[in-house]
Amino acid sequence: MKFLRPIAIAAAAMLTLSATAQQPWQKLQMPTASHVERTWKTPPSEYGPEPYYGLNGAVDTAVITRDLDTMRRLGFRAVTVQAGYGMPFAYLSPEYFKFFRTFLEEAKKRDMRVWIVDDAGYPSGFAGGKFTSEKPNLRMQALEVAQTIPVAAGETIDKPVDPAAVAVTAVNLDNNTTASIPVTNNAIAWTAPQGHWQIMVIEHQFRTSPTRSDTNPRRVKDAEQSLEDYLDPAATMQFLAFTHEQYKKYVGDEFGKTIMGFRGDEPDYSIRGLPWTPKFFSTFEQIKGYDIRPYLASFFLPKLTARQQRAKADYYDVFSQMFRDGFFKVQGDWCAANHLEYQVHLNHEEMEMALTRSEGDFFRDMRYVQVPGIDAIWHQIDPDTISDYPRLASSVSHVYGKPRAFTESFAAYRPTPTLDQARYILNEQFVRGINLVEAMYFPATSRGVRPPPAFMADPGFPALMQYTQRISYLMSMGRPAASVALYLPSSSMWMGDKDSDEAFVSTERMLSERQIDFDIVSEDALASGLIASHGIFTTLSGNSYRTVILPNTSLLSEAALDRLHTFVKGGGRVLFLGHPPALIAGRTILDARTATPADFSWATVVPGELSPTPTPPAQPPTTPPTPQIVPEAFKQAIDAVVPAPDITLDQPSTALRSMRRHLKDADVYLLFNESPDTFSRTILFRTTGKQAELWDPQTGAVTALNSTKAQDARRLTLSLKSYETCVIVFR
Repeated sequence: MKFLRPIAIAAAAMLTLSATAQQPWQKLQMPTASHVERTWKTPPSEYGPEPYYGLNGAVDTAVITRDLDTMRRLGFRAVTVQAGYGMPFAYLSPEYFKFFRTFLEEAKKRDMRVWIVDDAGYPSGFAGGKFTSEKPNLRMQALEVAQTIPVAAGETIDKPVDPAAVAVTAVNLDNNTTASIPVTNNAIAWTAPQGHWQIMVIEHQFRTSPTRSDTNPRRVKDAEQSLEDYLDPAATMQFLAFTHEQYKKYVGDEFGKTIMGFRGDEPDYSIRGLPWTPKFFSTFEQIKGYDIRPYLASFFLPKLTARQQRAKADYYDVFSQMFRDGFFKVQGDWCAANHLEYQVHLNHEEMEMALTRSEGDFFRDMRYVQVPGIDAIWHQIDPDTISDYPRLASSVSHVYGKPRAFTESFAAYRPTPTLDQARYILNEQFVRGINLVEAMYFPATSRGVRPPPAFMADPGFPALMQYTQRISYLMSMGRPAASVALYLPSSSMWMGDKDSDEAFVSTERMLSERQIDFDIVSEDALASGLIASHGIFTTLSGNSYRTVILPNTSLLSEAALDRLHTFVKGGGRVLFLGHPPALIAGRTILDARTATPADFSWATVVPGELSPTPTPPAQPPTTPPTPQIVPEAFKQAIDAVVPAPDITLDQPSTALRSMRRHLKDADVYLLFNESPDTFSRTILFRTTGKQAELWDPQTGAVTALNSTKAQDARRLTLSLKSYETCVIVFR
């Protein structure tokens, strides 16, 4: 009985989150296995899959009807559509929307659903160039070093500075100490003391990440069409006025029906300098309680002092909050209010260290996004790589009560994948919680009839899409079952701690290769987002964590630390792998206190390190990834904190991957043999179900399996071919 309360609270929270969601696919569902079995043979169109369709060239009704018919024959049940290059009407013009209504009606005739790409290219947020041409004051901005002035000891500098200057700082190049120089009437006057000094003038300037716009006549990715100021909610409201509100005006009657929602792409700060907005300094001081401007110049130095690095981490902490609230939340709220969903993926998902610089924090960005996503478009996933990053998107969905997580797949793989390789890429993502698939890329046939692009022309492609649709539907039903949480150390990465990133990725691999189903969790989730009870953290999806693992974390908040301590007092398990945090932060990271052994006396701390997992190469390497070296102490520690794993093999194997979900009256296990060799083992499945069944996503057939009873488990002997999946259901 003591576990009913947190689950009830979670359910109430889910209802709040989905208060405006009127359609089944927009909320968590808990059907019976019999209901799912009846439906999964021909799942609803809302579960995809969909191609990314570009309206390029002289598109007309004949072109779109031909293309939609081809998509249906290929097995697509939805379509993600983007205004393309060379259309016979201007993007966002009345003529464009008249044509879009025709497109929508043709999709509706074929019982296809539509996702609308929110811009004329990527990254999202330039509104086809309208910010540059019509609202230049709302363009993206950054802080940059505008001037550097060398100053000798005893020399006096008396000169004007640009009104755009936000801070002027003198840096002693001997020891990186700094001195703030006041600006009076747009001028500075300062005499250098002993040392070798350099004055740095920091200005705010309009700078944008490059945009690849199909309204750019040069057809290149450049800075001609600026992105909006992502940190300013007013700019995002203007973006919605330019785009979403126009779709609402012309086709809003199909919102939440034929139109599923809006699809965003890679919003980020790929700029020189620091992300900035006019309200940044006041917001920073409100959150952190101090003025960040005296530290700005130091952020551009090649080497920072410890205190400067902490201040920079505070900067990225505030930046990530403002990015969440200024861009992602505004769009998620608008979509929810209009019976739609917002799906988006970021840049650098497979490279978290880079992501913390360009987007701040994956979990924060995705917090209010209805369908979090990732992409796998250029060799991030292949038999010669190790990539667990798709769990980022599915984990956000699990933590915050969202039913789905999507992938944009294939686009820039070189060479183009074969059908078998495409299946492998999808399976790697399915077994990590992705359950909505977008296949990139299907260009309009505006130049005449031609075969489907790339591997879509393979005769076996429609069967692969049927397989994809069934798995997408099945793994969207019920709720996740992971009881292990792996901490994502974004704040450590803000501190420049590359080791924390490497340890996180290596721990992902270690857990996956030991068949431990886990979710990734953020600092915000540990500090407040998860529902805490006696030895349990419960997500808004309803699954409960009984183990939290933190690998090589250099910084942790006091709030997260306190909740972890209480979690352990109630019977939960906390494992610090490598080393525990050296710093504990309160309101600021700048004034974080030094941790002591007493801070972690209640947890399990195991020194050591895993062999690093390499970043996926841009092109196929010549050798497969090397086996991971796991210290014996780590193995013992994992066994101790995960005493009842979902599955147990009679002989260890690093080839098998697994994910589990709960239906109302059944457990669903998705298994994937990641090896080129046959996998054969006797497996112990932790379940209360008695009837074991094999569900074949290729045919839709359900077959009874012989299993034997073990304590709180069932035992099965399975054999999987090279790169084969199977779905086992226990009713």
